[in-house]
Order: sequence, then structure tokens, then C-alpha cells
Amino acid sequence: MLVGYVSDEDYVALCGVDFEFKNENCAVSAQSYVTGAIYAEIEPGHYSVSLGKPGYGSKRVEIEATQKRPHQFRLLSDRMCGFMWPKWVRSGKTSEYCVHSVEQFKLELWRYGWDKEFIRSFGWCDEHGPRAMMQITPDGDYTQSGVIWNREGYTLQYQKHAINAPERSGLYFMHAKTRSGKFSAFPWIVSPREPKCDIAVLSSNISWNAYNKFGGRSNYFNQNALPSRPVVNARQDISRYTNPDCWPYEETAAPLSFQRPEPACEIDEKTQITDLIPGRMGSCFAPGEWRLLGWLEREGFEYDLYSEVELNFDRIPLEQYRLVVLNNHHEYWSKEMYFRVKSWVQNQGGKLMNLGACGMYAEVEFLNEDTTLCRREGTWDKRGESAAKLLGVEYSHSGFQSGAPYCVIDAEHWAFTGTGLKKNDRFGYQSLHERCPGGASAHELDKISSDGPENLVHLAKGDNPDDSGADLIIYELSNGGAVFSVGSLCWTLSLVIDDQISLITSNVMRKMLDKGC
Repeated sequence: MLVGYVSDEDYVALCGVDFEFKNENCAVSAQSYVTGAIYAEIEPGHYSVSLGKPGYGSKRVEIEATQKRPHQFRLLSDRMCGFMWPKWVRSGKTSEYCVHSVEQFKLELWRYGWDKEFIRSFGWCDEHGPRAMMQITPDGDYTQSGVIWNREGYTLQYQKHAINAPERSGLYFMHAKTRSGKFSAFPWIVSPREPKCDIAVLSSNISWNAYNKFGGRSNYFNQNALPSRPVVNARQDISRYTNPDCWPYEETAAPLSFQRPEPACEIDEKTQITDLIPGRMGSCFAPGEWRLLGWLEREGFEYDLYSEVELNFDRIPLEQYRLVVLNNHHEYWSKEMYFRVKSWVQNQGGKLMNLGACGMYAEVEFLNEDTTLCRREGTWDKRGESAAKLLGVEYSHSGFQSGAPYCVIDAEHWAFTGTGLKKNDRFGYQSLHERCPGGASAHELDKISSDGPENLVHLAKGDNPDDSGADLIIYELSNGGAVFSVGSLCWTLSLVIDDQISLITSNVMRKMLDKGC
């Protein structure tokens, strides 16, 4: 009978996995096919199953074999990875390090500002048993439930993995490195117990989760569930390619758990803040967000860092901050987040710097603090209005993945003080975004729309093809509130290497903090 299928952490079919099925009546061996299918000469019923393949962690599971519902076996490859859980925490509170490694590893905590700052070492992590630092993933679709690491077999009370968060807020990374040289660095967002600075920076980590494909799905493929059979060839098996431009759900996708490693958030050990950012996703995950935080420290702006999840649960006292800064890819926001910030700006005189793009382009709901339900891009049925009502700009697909400098429109505006720029001058030629080179107006671009405020000031526009460039805007309210939007995912990726982008941002930030410019 077809017992089930076996796949890895990407839900890719595994061929040649050895199986042993045992119960009180029999012991039967089998091996998986190229499709991941496992056929075994067994009767329906309860079995203890052992499975393994070189390069993957072996494990045992208990199953009810049935002809009606093939079991989804999952194996975890030997590649090193990890995450902190919870991934965001307040100073003095604890998170667990969750590291998957088939070797012993040394663990260190670093803070990522303008420089990487070594905080402390936690020594070498190992156990007496062979491959005992290897994690086990559940069978089935753990993108919905989380990987639940540090649980099975972690019974010794004095060998727990809890770490107290440092006093200083910021973006931290745990560095895990084996004696053979394998390395993994994963982020940890540490927020203050209570506000300490004038500036609050919101990390875009809800978008990290929406794009995170660990486990075999995200809000961009297999959105509604894992398919019944694992992937043999992505272009032939995944509906993103076989049925393009079709969202396979009506309102919300299947749940996505934060409790998963985020490979796109990892940073190579020797990376410096002014290095180009390689790969497809790093620029809008933690590696990209680090560039803004480092720039703030270089320019002398102190800040408190928060996970934007905390905004959803109304745990960020916006009224105690003079300025809120959005990092570069705040795409997924809940209705509650949107109206909380909109009310702060329009009713309480809050000042907002929107230093990213694709802002609030998709809505999200929360099953709980650990799990989101993503909605379709480009719709805002829950909040009922365009993000331009708050941000002054909104996303459209024109100019996607192009890159260009900006062209000055209103050269007399105070935002350009000290730049020497004149009308029609170009600026923002440099960017760290290796995927979409060409300038600071790049990758995903937000533009002025009819839903924006009437008193909006159009400062500059990206030189991208067909008039698709990012719109740089600002508007101010009579109550003292103000919004500055850059319209580009790559603005913050230019900050640390482009002097004019840096000076414009500094001018606006100092003015909003009433420090002059």
C-alpha cells in the first residue's frame, strides 16, 4: 500500500530514504521513490516507523497507516540553522536559542549597530549523545504549527537554552559556529522595558514571516496548504508557476507560524555594514534592516527597536515617542496597526518617517501572537482604505525590480538643505541592493495617488522607466503631525554609502525631532 510521502524542510521529495515499519505483528522495510512515495507491504494499522537517509537526521515516529490518507513524513537536512524563541523580547526577559547542528558549536551574542559589537560568549554547546544538538521537525505541515524545537528529549532541567535579553535595545544576532567552520547567525529583536529614546523604529518582521518559506510554503506559494504530494520539480508542481496570477484562497491563507528558522535573515560571519547584500531576500529581511539601524548610530540618533507585532497588540506607547520610523519593507499590517498609527499622527500630532516601500500593501490577521493569517496583496477590505491616506503614497507594480537615482522636483524645500542639489539634479546613485542595482529608487516603488492628502509636497521622483519611479513626499498637519515617505525599498540600503541620501534623511529626522537642520 502507499503509506505516505517523505520530504525535507523545503517540502521537496526525498528519494532513497530507508524505512522500517514495526508493530506486534510484523517488521517491514521499504525505501522512498523519486516522488517521495513510500510503498510497503503492510496492512492498515498502528506502526512505529524509523526513517533515515545520509545527510539528514534520522528519527522515529508513531503513525496510523491508512489507504485513505497518506502520511507526510518530514526529515531535516544537516544544514546548520537556528532562531531565537520568542524572536522579539523586552530587556531582561528571556528567549531560547533553538539551533540545529549535527556538530558541537560555540555560541556568542553580538549587537549589530554601525559596528558589530561582541556582547558575550555562551561557550560550547554539546551533549554526550551522538548528534545530540540536532533538532527534529514534526511530520506534516509545520509552517502552520511551528517547528517546536528544544522539546523532544530536552528533559534535563539544568540544560535549558534560555538567555536573558540585554538591557540595551537593538538588533542582536546569535552567532553559532562549529569547529569545522559551519556558521549560522540569526536575529533577536530586543525592545526596552519602557521607552528610553525619542525615536521608535519598527522592524518589518511580519513581512519576514509572510515571505519565510521554511517548511515548504509562504504567502507566495502553497498559500492555502501544502499540496498532497511533495515537490519533485517546482516549475511543474507548484501552482505559482502552473497557475500564475491566481491567489488560491478567498480571504486568508492558511496560518503561518513565526516559530520557524528564517534563512533569509542570516548574515555571513565576515559581512560589514557597507558590503553589498547578496541574494534575493536579504535586502528586505534583517540584513537590510541592519543598515538603517547602523546609520542611525553613525549619525548620533538614539532609538528604541520594536517588533511590529507588538504594535498589533497595542504594546508600543506611541504617545511617548517624538518620532516613529518604519524600516524598509512594512508590507503586511493589520487593521489595528494601521489605525493605531494613523490616529497617533492625525489626532495626536505624531511624526512618522516611512523609509520603505510596498507599505501596508497587504493586510494580516493574528490567530495569536505566534501565528498570522495573510490576506491577498493589493486589497484592504479590513481597514477599508488605501495606505496613501496615511503614508501619502501607495504601491503599484510599475517599475518593479528596476533601479535608478531620484530627480529633484522641489529644490527649495528644507529637506535638501546642505545638499547643493538644484531642480532636475539627480541623487541617490549608490545602493547596497545587489539584486536590483541602479540607485536608491529600486525594487518595489510607491507612488503618489489620488487617495493621498491634498497638502502633500512632492520633493523628488525616481528616474525609473516609464515614469514608474518612487515618489519622495512629505506632508504636515496643523496639529504638528507629519509624514515623510521615500517610496522605495532601497532608500535605507543607500543610507550608509550615499552622502546625499544620508543628509536628506538626517535633515528630515532632525527637523521632526525639533533639532533643526
